[in-house]
Parts: sequence; structure tokens; C-alpha cells
Amino acid sequence: AGTIPSYWTVASDGGISSFGGAPYYGSEGGQPLNAPIVGMAATSDRGGYWMVASDGGIFSFGDAGFFGSEGGQPLNQPIVGMAATSDGQGYWLVARDGGIFTFGDAGFFGSEGGQPLNQPIVGMAPTPDGQGYWLVAADGGIFTFGDAGFYGSQGGQPLNAPIVGMATTPGGGYFLVAADGGLFGFGTTAGEFYGSEGGAALSSPVVGIATTPGEAGYWMVGSDGSVYNFGNAGFFGSMGGTPLVAPMVGIAEADSGTSDATSTNTPDWACIRLWESGDRYNDPSAPSGAYGILQSTAAAEGLAWPVSSDSPASQDAAALDLYAKYGWSPWSTRTICGL
Repeated sequence: AGTIPSYWTVASDGGISSFGGAPYYGSEGGQPLNAPIVGMAATSDRGGYWMVASDGGIFSFGDAGFFGSEGGQPLNQPIVGMAATSDGQGYWLVARDGGIFTFGDAGFFGSEGGQPLNQPIVGMAPTPDGQGYWLVAADGGIFTFGDAGFYGSQGGQPLNAPIVGMATTPGGGYFLVAADGGLFGFGTTAGEFYGSEGGAALSSPVVGIATTPGEAGYWMVGSDGSVYNFGNAGFFGSMGGTPLVAPMVGIAEADSGTSDATSTNTPDWACIRLWESGDRYNDPSAPSGAYGILQSTAAAEGLAWPVSSDSPASQDAAALDLYAKYGWSPWSTRTICGL
């Protein structure tokens, strides 16, 4: 069963903003910091998160374990980002010069530390099995380590704005996101691209990207807290237009804990309703109602006929009951929704 993708955004003072039911586990907002926060990562079960500061300091919340940090250690260049291992038992930190620092069960597969770079490193992403990672530079250059494949880059290509981050895609490729909201895909398919903000007027530069569970969508966040959503990434609010104590520096996917089995307020159910009835609970045509229920099924579920005469709550309850019994099989439109 799919879950409702939600998100956290993090500011440079360590403030955390939760949206879409994303649990709040604490923050560093209002606390004295030796260096600004530059990124965050969520644990594998989304029961916690880490923040990393530019001096390599790590701050853990919820079920995020502390496995060490570079805080207080001399660095050749400041830390610019982090990534967590798939089991949540470790993390990598990446520095502006491409230096990699590993903690917990995060493996070291090489770095760009000490190597000449055309532009500074701005982010990283691990491979699905955690046996490699990609680094991305501000000019879109890509550096691969371990089992991370090279599928192309923007290095040497003209850009309207610098690259600020990256994220993996379902097929094992990667997206690069630019400060103007432009998105560049490598090792990706047309079906994995859901749009971008490239060419649009933005209230502030984009500073980060995060993908939804299953990576069928993504969010971008601007430094003013604005959130831009694509694919099945729902919009659950933002700090855009609200005065901020410090600028936003990143975004991470959360999980509200609500699933298709327990709520019809999910992207999957929204897709079913859209294709069955145009998302109209008062649709009288047969099959009837928001979920396109047949007359025989309506009788078995204790619904009126046409189903459109029943309340939305009754229709939702019947849909959940059908799902509990048969999964998505009662709905032929499930294939359109990728279910």
C-alpha cells in the first residue's frame, strides 16, 4: 500500500518545518551553532532525521542514531551535504572539495579530496544498495564511486544557473537540479520526468530536491521556503511568503504513516477517483460515485443506488473495504495509475 509522501524543510539555523503530517522530532532552531546547517537526511523508517553543519557537526533527532561527526576537526573545505545509508545505520558527509567522510555502516569508495575541480561540489546521492555514490559539482560535473554508474553530466555545458543538488531516479539514474529550478536527467526515461521550474519566475533560488517514495515525483525547495511539487509529490504547504529567521537549505521526504489501506486521502486513491469519475462523488453514471462502483458491488457493500446518492464518507469506507478484500483489482483504471 502506498503512503502519503510528506516532507520536512530545514533552515540554516537548524529550524525544521513539517508538512503533510510529517512528524516533528525536534530542531536546532534557536540554539547556538558553531556553523550553519547545510543539509539533512531522514532515517530509513522516517522515524527521525539528521542535520549536518558546514563544520561537519551532526545533530540527530527521533530514531536517528549518532555515529560520529567532523565537528571540531580541521577540514580543508566546509561540508556541503550528507546522505544516509539505506538501513539508517550510517551516513556520508561530503565537503566542497569533494572530500568524503563516512560514519556508521557507510562505506568509503573514494573521493575528490585533493583533486583539482572546475567547480565546487554541492551535493551527493548514494546508490540504492549503498555500495557507491555520486558527487555533483556546481557546473553539473558528475563524479562516480563504487558501483555508481556514469550516465552523463552537465559539466562543460552552458547553464542558466548553477547546480545545487541531485537525487536518484527509479531506473537507477539521477536528476540534477539548478538554482533556477531547471532539472537535468541522466540515465532516466521520459516517464521519470514530471516537470521543472526552469524558465519560471521564482521568488527565491532553489536550494534542494527530494524524491517521493517509489520516486514517482519530487519536490524542490527555495531559500525562502517555497515548495514546488511534481508527479505524485503532493503540496502540503510551505514557508514561502512567511518571514524566516534563516534561509532554507534543504528538503527531505517524510512519511505521514497513512497508507492506501487506511485512508483514501492518498495520491493513489486520488488517481483512482480521477479516472473513475473525474473525482466526483456525485457522479450518477454507472458505475457510480467517486470510485466507479457497480450496482452489484454497491448492494454487497450496503450502499444505495446510484452510489452518488451516498455520502462521500460512505463511499470512502466502501472503497477501503473493497481494497482490504481485493487490493486494487476491482478498478480497471489501476493500470493507468501504475498500481
